[in-house]
Amino acid sequence: MSAEPQQIWKADLASDGLGGIAANEKYVLVSYRDFDDFQDVYQCFDAATGKSLWMLEYLAIGALDYGQSSRTTPNLVGEVAILLGAMGDLHCVKLADGAVVWKTNLRSQFSVAAELPWGYCGSPLVIGDKVIVQAGGAEASLVAFNLGDGSVAWSSPGAAPSYGSLIVAQLGGKRQIVGHDVDSLGGWDAETGRRLWKLKPPLDGDFNVPTPLVVDDKLLIVTENNGARLFAFNADGAIQPTPVLENQKLTPDMSSPVVVGHKVFCVDKFLYCLDLKNNLNETYRQRDAALGDYGAIIADQDRLLVIGNGDLLLVDAKADKFTLLSRQKFSQEKTEIFSHPALVGDRLYLRDEATIYCWSLAN
Repeated sequence: MSAEPQQIWKADLASDGLGGIAANEKYVLVSYRDFDDFQDVYQCFDAATGKSLWMLEYLAIGALDYGQSSRTTPNLVGEVAILLGAMGDLHCVKLADGAVVWKTNLRSQFSVAAELPWGYCGSPLVIGDKVIVQAGGAEASLVAFNLGDGSVAWSSPGAAPSYGSLIVAQLGGKRQIVGHDVDSLGGWDAETGRRLWKLKPPLDGDFNVPTPLVVDDKLLIVTENNGARLFAFNADGAIQPTPVLENQKLTPDMSSPVVVGHKVFCVDKFLYCLDLKNNLNETYRQRDAALGDYGAIIADQDRLLVIGNGDLLLVDAKADKFTLLSRQKFSQEKTEIFSHPALVGDRLYLRDEATIYCWSLAN
């Protein structure tokens, strides 16, 4: 990243939105709501020029906290995109033109009784030819759909969903889906959906938004009531219930951590840096006007790109004290950013409420 990245294009959207940006070399996909707030809207742009290519609109009426827009990030898989709206509308569409390949509604198909005041927030997970989502039904807590036609491959009974996303990982020698339901952390067999283990934290009430992170053969979890915890696994794939490392000062309710070498970085009003080689103790925490409750981080082995409220912060990831390499303003107003950006090659795609930006980070 150069000291002065260049804006390539920007496009105005019809309304604000919370969902993350999905992008590849050809397409950029974002979500928002129509002017009357009755419909979900997904809009696809040409990645090179910002030209609008197509839009998908469908009726999705509801009354959720923080608005009705999609909270999830679309998953781009080959020639299709998997879309999940806040009301439970799941679509598989063609990336070229937005044509619907298959669709369903999780609430109606699986008789979901949970209230979900924030709606569906976990982004769809694709494993091979299966689309995994947290439907939240008593008999279908997790569901795997066949990517090709939307038929159900398996479903797993359980609890209502959390507000975070699932991951797939090899832990304890077992390939498993890992994430939270409404009140516990869990692992599910990636092939069958059978629940392998369940772990409830000491303190109740976590929203379980931050995404779990695999660190070597262990699992890092951060939440607002129970702090940061690193867990090991048994040979049968089950989690060991007592964390091997803990830090109770890092308590984000929205931001997900990243790991660079032996350092854990996460935004929660400060930029926190914790040391895995020093019992997860704090190396530093840095206050900045651009940092609030949520901040996305993109990292390589040398640097962090921290997306704050209107600013991009480039930070030295190797330094043992906060070292700001450069700062770039991408919005003229300080505004809370909740939409996760996308990075494809040297192109960074950002969303500032109702505007999407394409920046070049080429040297």
